[in-house]
Amino acid sequence: MKRIMLFLGTNLAIIVVLSITLRILGVERILDEEGVGLNLNALLIFAAVFGFGGSFISLAISKWMAKKTMKVHVIEKPRNATEQWLFDTVRRQAREAGIGMPEVGIYDSPDPNAFATGMSRNNALVAVSTGLMQTMGQGEVEAVLGHEVGHVANGDMVTLALIQGVVNTFVIFLARVIGHFVDRVVFKNEQGHGPAFWITTIVAEILLAILASIIVMWFSRQREFRADEAGAKLAGRDKMIGALEALARASGRPVDMPDQMAAFGIRGGLPTGLKRLFMTHPPIEERIMALKAMR
Repeated sequence: MKRIMLFLGTNLAIIVVLSITLRILGVERILDEEGVGLNLNALLIFAAVFGFGGSFISLAISKWMAKKTMKVHVIEKPRNATEQWLFDTVRRQAREAGIGMPEVGIYDSPDPNAFATGMSRNNALVAVSTGLMQTMGQGEVEAVLGHEVGHVANGDMVTLALIQGVVNTFVIFLARVIGHFVDRVVFKNEQGHGPAFWITTIVAEILLAILASIIVMWFSRQREFRADEAGAKLAGRDKMIGALEALARASGRPVDMPDQMAAFGIRGGLPTGLKRLFMTHPPIEERIMALKAMR
């Protein structure tokens, strides 16, 4: 329930902020002064503000959201040898990768997983689950940490936010163009926008978002290969392969992570049929094969 309330509250706050931004920019309507044709410039600004604004506000608060939703314990002063090792390992890997020291955390979950998030290469969070620490050896955990540090070093969070922003803008803009066309041509509404515009826009937005998400998910899968390669370079290829094999053994367990965080975890779900197009992670077998072929 707390996760749901945080999600709803955060999204409501984002909508309020973006609505105020549109008012400041003077974009209060997408129709022309006569209320007949679309003001394409105003519509593009509207779409971009909501498309990129929502994406980048979500990125800006991603660390805060992760800590709250996953109840991450951030290691500030290591309390035991395990926390000291985690902290020291991430610090060494961050130095080798040429990024600022991320915050390091642990969250309580039987799901063997880990994730990285944050606004930039020098302002990130790397966290591992208690399940991962309990089911993997030290070398495998080191590789998982290297994988997550690789995400940060590759700038994956920012790049994904940019791609999501472009996709969102495209969906918002085109859905309203389609809605306007149906309202004017099919239902012959000559002034303002009638119910047909709003209904068509909602349906078009849903369908376009589904199609556009295929692009976003494709990029998400590609970045997993790059992060695996980074983990192999920082910890050793055999350790990275061992970590993926350990994750494969846990593949029957559900992923205990909110939807908005799933793309940042090292372990995804199981792809079947067309569902594979919408998976954030490629099959582990393919990831292992890519590592074995790496020179």
